[in-house]
Amino acid sequence: MQVITTHIHADFDGLASMIAAHKLYPEAVLVFSGSQEKNLREFIAQRLLYRYDFQKAKSIDTSLISTLIVVDTATGSRLGPFAECLENPDIAVHLYDHHPGTDESLRADVEHIEDVGSTTTILVELLQEKNIPITAEEATIFALGIYEDTGSLTHLSTTPQDLMAAAWLLERGAQLDTVAQFITHDLTTLQVEILHQLMKNAKRYMIQDIPVVVVTHTLQEYVDDFSLIVHRFINMENIDTLFALVSMAGRVYLIARSRIADVNVGIIARDLGGGGHATAASATIQDMTIIEAEDKLIQTLHRHIKPQPIAKEMMSHPAITIPAHATIDHAKDLLTRYNVTAMPVTGSEFSDESAEHEKAISGIISRMVIEKAIHHNLGHLPVSEYMTSDISTLSMNATLSDIQELIIEHHQRLIPIIHEGRLAGVITRTDLLNRLINDPTHLPTEHLDEADYPSLEKTRNLTNVITESLSRSLIDLFRTAGEVAAKLSYDAYAVGGIVRDLLLKKSNLDLDIVVEGDGIRFAQVLAKELGGKVVTHERFSTAMVVLKDGFKIDVATARLEYYEYPAALPTVELSSIKLDLYRRDFTINAMAIHLNPKQFGNLIDFFNCQNDLKHKVIKVLHNLSFVEDPTRIFRAIRLEQRMGFLISRHTRKLIRSAVDLKLFGKSDNPRFFTELQIILSEENPIPAILRMAEFNLYQFLWPDLKPSIKVDDRFSETLNQALSAVNWFKLSYLEENCENWMVYLLTIMSRSGLSELKNFCLRFSVSEKLTTTLLGSKKEVDHIAAYFSKDMRLTNSKKYALFSEIETEGLLYLMAITTCQDVRMSVSSYFTTLKSMQPLLSGKELIEMGYKPGPQFREILEMLKFARMDGLTESIDQELDLLKKHYPLPRS
Repeated sequence: MQVITTHIHADFDGLASMIAAHKLYPEAVLVFSGSQEKNLREFIAQRLLYRYDFQKAKSIDTSLISTLIVVDTATGSRLGPFAECLENPDIAVHLYDHHPGTDESLRADVEHIEDVGSTTTILVELLQEKNIPITAEEATIFALGIYEDTGSLTHLSTTPQDLMAAAWLLERGAQLDTVAQFITHDLTTLQVEILHQLMKNAKRYMIQDIPVVVVTHTLQEYVDDFSLIVHRFINMENIDTLFALVSMAGRVYLIARSRIADVNVGIIARDLGGGGHATAASATIQDMTIIEAEDKLIQTLHRHIKPQPIAKEMMSHPAITIPAHATIDHAKDLLTRYNVTAMPVTGSEFSDESAEHEKAISGIISRMVIEKAIHHNLGHLPVSEYMTSDISTLSMNATLSDIQELIIEHHQRLIPIIHEGRLAGVITRTDLLNRLINDPTHLPTEHLDEADYPSLEKTRNLTNVITESLSRSLIDLFRTAGEVAAKLSYDAYAVGGIVRDLLLKKSNLDLDIVVEGDGIRFAQVLAKELGGKVVTHERFSTAMVVLKDGFKIDVATARLEYYEYPAALPTVELSSIKLDLYRRDFTINAMAIHLNPKQFGNLIDFFNCQNDLKHKVIKVLHNLSFVEDPTRIFRAIRLEQRMGFLISRHTRKLIRSAVDLKLFGKSDNPRFFTELQIILSEENPIPAILRMAEFNLYQFLWPDLKPSIKVDDRFSETLNQALSAVNWFKLSYLEENCENWMVYLLTIMSRSGLSELKNFCLRFSVSEKLTTTLLGSKKEVDHIAAYFSKDMRLTNSKKYALFSEIETEGLLYLMAITTCQDVRMSVSSYFTTLKSMQPLLSGKELIEMGYKPGPQFREILEMLKFARMDGLTESIDQELDLLKKHYPLPRS
């Protein structure tokens, strides 16, 4: 394992050097050895979110590290937990650093140590030498590293190399506005003097039990970047709330900063003629001396600063609850009786729990879920089946910020409040809204784009990501689609997998567009604009645009699907983009990108999907998702295994509930077969096959196999042999196409008879052609396997005769199920040699010799071919002798 790391308390030069080193070591893992500086953490949270797969040091087994790439430090003691692996005699250390060497410096196998302003400069020079391309985003990150360590190229340690590296990065698209936003500059001598004076003048007040610092100062001349001095003061003194009044050149200025929700400095600054945000604001105070301004400020503080409400003051109590074993019908009665939309669920579905356990909160059940369940005739089931179990609770002293985070950020509609292990009350979305409306000072804070308060807004624009990640032709399609939508007064969005994979920096050429408007009309106009054709589906308000090069664009009208009964096909109604996204299978697929010109690139994320994508979680959007469409279970398993994600605990529970309900027999069976085909067509479907067994899905896919199919070591070994056979075929560069799913399906059913396979095909309405192929392959291969077990001394011509009647998929199935290596070698020899072997004498030469085309002609060629296969002939002369012996020409 290769690991790239930097010093503990990583800064921008450390981060930039790690990412630059990853361009040189693309197989290496990026791991921080310890914590990061605050502004670096904010940059990663805002800009890098999941652009790079940074690992935690505790997740790395240091004994497995073969190469340790160390950047921006040469001291082992600054490497945190990675210092211990330096004792490994087999480890290779590659070192990149710009600090002077010391007695503690590491001994490295590869060293790049130069006396320059930043380590990033060294690595940028190496990227230039090796002609390794970089993106504009990477150029900006590298510029941050150089600018931070060189004081924006002003420190005495700055070298011409740093300037040239920075210039090269600017040529490649580095954004200096981003650099300015995140780099903290050193103070000038004058600013340091002002800072010391501010510290002397600071006054501390207690207003509503909240500490507030007010500082005043007078300067004869205007001083630039006074906010920088204030920012440094806050950090040095660890102040939560600061109001600085400074008189400069005869005018009074207010600079206000707050780190706590209790003090909204934007509202306070507005009262003084200025404005801003909850965390940072300013004002220019007219017609007042600094003393008068201070008096008015203190009055304003007393008027506006109020302690943040806590959960105890906001909660509704006593809480209406329902035991987990109660039925959904009973839950509906309770919701109606008490006029609530959600309630906590206590205990588990078993009614014989202890009294204490019965009071424990196990989930939340909502009116929407209950009504859907009853619509599907599931009212007799316990609420535990469809309650939301992934919930958080709070204590009675939880702050408004804690409550806002759960309800607004994490979309939890109801919060149980726990006191001494018992449910004390609940806080609902209505409770929160009432508090926010009655006291707008506690509305969710907005964040600044200023250098000292980086933006953490949820709304993201992905234009740069689109430009860097997608092909020019696909970007043009995005823009053309947006322009067409705008002309029609519609809104168009790219949705689904392409958005997910764009954020993950993975390739995806499946373009799905959702239109708020008439999707079919949009597709017709788009097809005309692009010179393509359109195929429409009126029932679902969808269309497909097919371009001249064969590229396909799926277009849908924003729609809401509802299901007449469990596992039914959806009935479609028109809706907004939000409802359209809500109907999707999983949160990671429920994001959209606005394509209209004015909003181009805006990411639409209503359901906190980015968080699930970041944490690699597969999660449904609502609790009846699998009841309405059980095929989503197969998609969940496929995505989990393909992407290396994990199905969330709550979603796993919902899958098991759907399995217990036996919904699979109610569905249009071919849909399950389609999903199974996709899973078995994966590059390595074995993890998904075994995962299906974990969820007990085999009873629905192969009910006739019970108890024949058993997930044991032999079953797993056979699947692995199938994988080896498929991979061998693929890597042999053979031109023949192979339907891999057939190989795995036949392998899974290898212990079953033809009747079970036939029943499977009938159950899932498999086409007559595919059914014939599957049955024929299984019949022939099972026969050949038995034949080989009796007689391994078959000639090549006999093997050819046996194998040539079987499809490619059948032969790979034979390689999977056989326990004899000679059989696998025989199949391999057939594909690579025997199948294409021909006699040395051609048909044309036979005609020239006097043989006439006809039935005998084919017999002659086959005899010669078989003789060559079996080694009886190795030259044309030998073939001529054999020909004269068995098929002599009549004498003239």
